[in-house]
This record gives sequence, C-alpha cells and structure tokens, in this order.
Amino acid sequence: MAKYIYQYSNWPSFTWNEKEVLTLLGKVRHLQGKIFGQINALGFSMREETMLSTLTLDVLKSSEIEGEILNYEQVRSSIARKLGLDYAGMVYSDRYVDGVVEMMLDATQNYLKPLDDERLFGWHAALFPTGRSGMYKIETARYRSGEMQVVSGPMGKEKVHFQAPPPSQVNFEMDRFLKWFNQDSSIDAVIKSAIAHFWFIIIHPFDDGNGRIARAISDLLLARSDNSSQRFYSLSNQILQERKVYYNILQNTQHKDGDITEWLVWFLNCLNRALVSTEKTIGKVIHKSEFWDKHKNTELNSRQRLMLNKLFDGFEGKLKTSKWAKITKCSPDTALRDIKDLINKGILKQEKSGGRSTNYELNEF
Repeated sequence: MAKYIYQYSNWPSFTWNEKEVLTLLGKVRHLQGKIFGQINALGFSMREETMLSTLTLDVLKSSEIEGEILNYEQVRSSIARKLGLDYAGMVYSDRYVDGVVEMMLDATQNYLKPLDDERLFGWHAALFPTGRSGMYKIETARYRSGEMQVVSGPMGKEKVHFQAPPPSQVNFEMDRFLKWFNQDSSIDAVIKSAIAHFWFIIIHPFDDGNGRIARAISDLLLARSDNSSQRFYSLSNQILQERKVYYNILQNTQHKDGDITEWLVWFLNCLNRALVSTEKTIGKVIHKSEFWDKHKNTELNSRQRLMLNKLFDGFEGKLKTSKWAKITKCSPDTALRDIKDLINKGILKQEKSGGRSTNYELNEF
C-alpha cells in the first residue's frame, strides 16, 4: 500500500518546480490586475450586480461539487440581504442556505482576519445548522473524533480513495496548519491559496464539509491576493467544470513525498481559466453598457428593448422574425416592422449567410 503524503518524515515540507509554477503565477497575476482594471471602468450599480452574481455562483457551485443543489434565488437573496443590497424579487432563504452564505461571506469580506479554530468551528456550524449531514448525525463545530476515509462504491465493495490522519493527530495537524496560515507571509497569496486548499483537504479535520471549507479558505486567500473583498471571479465554478480532474489530481498528489508541483500547476491553470471566462463576461457587460449609453435618447419600444437585451446577454440560436414574434408575443408583421426600424437606426443588420430564411444580428458599433 502506497504511503500517504502525511506519513513521510518531511511532512508538511512541500516542494515544487519553481520555474513552472512562477510562469503560471505571472499569467494569473496579470489577469487579476486586468480584471480589476475592467471592473473599475464599470459604474457603481454594475459593479454591485457583477459582484452579487459572482458570489451567488461561488456558493451554488461549491455546494454542487459535493452534489448539493441549492436554490439560485434563495442564495442570491441571502447574499443581497447580508450585504445590504436591494433588488426587486428577493425571496425568503432557509437557514441551510443562509449558513453556506454566511461562511462564504465571512471568508471573503473579512479576508484580513486571522483564521483560528473558533472561526473554522463557526463555519462548520453554519454549514450544518441541524447537526446532521443528510440523515446522519455528525460532530459539528469541533474536529472529528473518529477515523476518516473517503470511499466510493456499493456496500461491501467500497473503494478507499483516501485515509485521513488519525483523530488523535488532528489537533496537532490543525495547530501547525493555522500557525503557517497566519504567520507565513513569504509565499505569494495565490500560491498560498493552492497550498492551503490541498493541506486542509489532507488533514480532513471535520466529519463532513471539508471540501467546501477548503474552497472557502482558498477564496479568503484569493481575496487577500486581490487585496479586495469584492469578488468578480469564481474558482468553485471552474472547479465544478473540471471536477473529475480535480479529484484525480488530489488523489495523485496525496501519495507524493511532498512534491506538489502537479497540484499547483493544475490549480493555477484552473484559476487562470476562471479569470479568462470572467474577463469575457465583464467585456460583454461593458459592451452592453456602452451600447445603452450611446442609445439613451434613441426612440425604442419595449419589445425592441427586451430583444436587444437578450441579444447582448447571449441569445440562443439565430434571430428570425418568427422568434422575435414568439418571444415578444406579437404578430410576425409587427416583429418585421420592429426589426426594419432597428435596421434603419443602424442597430441591427441582416446576416450575410442568406439561405432560405433571413437572420438578423447586432451591428458593430
């Protein structure tokens, strides 16, 4: 049986290929700066909206990685209430959603506060307000007192993916982890975010919720790396898209003798992909806002406004007269008049592809 990383005598002295990791870190740092530059170009209300959407995405996706599907409207409303933001259509959120949101907001909004046992216990209690995980009663707001294995497969044929350190070691391991977390400032915060994530997962100090808490710890350090409590990109959303690889890399690295290059390279690439997709999204938001600024005095009816917003937000398929009529609930003749009016105003144009049916698209402006 291969040894686990924490069973080697050099644990937890992590090593990595400096050159490979620093090259990727440079790319990530460049994109972080670029995104904050773009964000500053947005107006206050759009910045608020972008942040609310990002935090909502982060909470939803971090839970989804564990197979838990939360209600989008409840999460969004809970975040808005706790940040003191007002928007139409806020709904009631249950205490489970509120708990997950509280943990995420404490991590990102209070990113400069030290991390200690009490704070982690608070997060854990917030994640499991009933003291249960599904049907099972678990130890909450304290480190586990039992053995911990990560297994899969049917009963009797379970496959053990990981065996965490014994419970007698957990307090010692967490003391060492938290001391490093709060005192070591020699490592770049992005790299520290990756190491903390991995290290915490290896200790697996709680009965349940370790993955979500590890991602909250990562988010806290990413907020430090941005030196801002405003979140505009979601690492959890990207991890969810790459979930299979995420687990594979964790599994590979848990047997290494301290070399975590593979994990760091994957983490930085994953973060880079999260930033690239955020950059595209913000680009669209800016493009849309510039368009409406340019056309603030253009006469447009409510159907035209509705369809133009849909085109900016990523319209599915081709825009045809029939689709316009269906979405805006008007006759095909009215739809054609609306479209022709926008063509005359230089807002829409006919697609060049031709073919039997005519398609329309936004004009570059």
